[in-house]
Amino acid sequence: MAVRHRLIERPVADVWAVLADGSRYGDWVVGTSDSRPQEGAWPEVGSGITYTIRLGRCAVSGSTVVRRCEEPGVLELEADSGRLGTARIAVEVRPWGENALVIIDEHPLRGPGGLLHNTAVDALIQLRHRTMLARLADVVENAPSPARAAA
Repeated sequence: MAVRHRLIERPVADVWAVLADGSRYGDWVVGTSDSRPQEGAWPEVGSGITYTIRLGRCAVSGSTVVRRCEEPGVLELEADSGRLGTARIAVEVRPWGENALVIIDEHPLRGPGGLLHNTAVDALIQLRHRTMLARLADVVENAPSPARAAA
């Protein structure tokens, strides 16, 4: 299991605004681009998005479905990696003073990804999460604050 956290220096509502916008998925999730709605209204349970995963000149499609959503603190996703199977990605956003503490927890659910899962894979996921949380922080901290504008 790969768990990582990061303090984002903006209110929880600002972090949630990015997480709740399916079109921004490619802005913070490492390896994805061109996210677009697939089904339902993101981030309602059962809604999904598709995106492109690029590795050099290679590109494949992926999809993610919302399995649990408790605004503004919990978003649990099931990401489908095709032949490798699916993974559970849980994002928790907690208030930390005036800021937000974001915790990401990921592990394989279905398919061969679970059979290949070991501490070396967890180490790679940790590196991915470090980058993903840095990208999320960058997107949130450099955007106009919807929470501050509403105040």
